[in-house]
Amino acid sequence: MSNEQVTVELAQQQDYRFDIQFGAAVPNLIGDEPAPLGTGTGPSPVQLLCAAVGNCLSDSLLFALRKFKQAPEPLRASVVAEVGRNAEGRLRVLRMDATLHLGVPAAQLEHLDRVLSQFESYCTVTQSVGQGIPITVTVLDTDGVALK
Repeated sequence: MSNEQVTVELAQQQDYRFDIQFGAAVPNLIGDEPAPLGTGTGPSPVQLLCAAVGNCLSDSLLFALRKFKQAPEPLRASVVAEVGRNAEGRLRVLRMDATLHLGVPAAQLEHLDRVLSQFESYCTVTQSVGQGIPITVTVLDTDGVALK
C-alpha cells in the first residue's frame, strides 16, 4: 500500500476570506464564512466538506459501475449537513445526509445490487469523515426509486 500526501495552501485575503490553492494544474478557489463573520464570497468550510463527501461518493459510485461497463450518467448528488451545538455549546457538524441520483432507471444497470453494497467502502473522504460524523447515504435512480 502506498501513501501519498495532498497539500492545499490557504492565504488570507481579508477577514475570513481565504484564497485556497490546490496546485499548479487546479484553479484556485475562494473560501469565506457567511455573514456575520464573513461576506459569503465563496463556499464556507462546511460547504466544502459537503462537496468533498458528495464528490467522493459520486466518484466511488461511478467507478464501481464503470468496472461493470455500466453508464449511469449523468450523476447528481446533494449533501445536507446538520450544524448545531455540541455538549460544550460549540458549533459542530452533527450529521450529514448524502443523496446520490443516478441518471438512468435502475433497470438499465447490471450488477447494481453488488455495486450498491460495496461502493461506499471505497470512498476515501466519506469513510474518513464518517469516523467522526454520522453520514447516511441514499441512492435514487432517475425515476426517484430509492435503491439504497
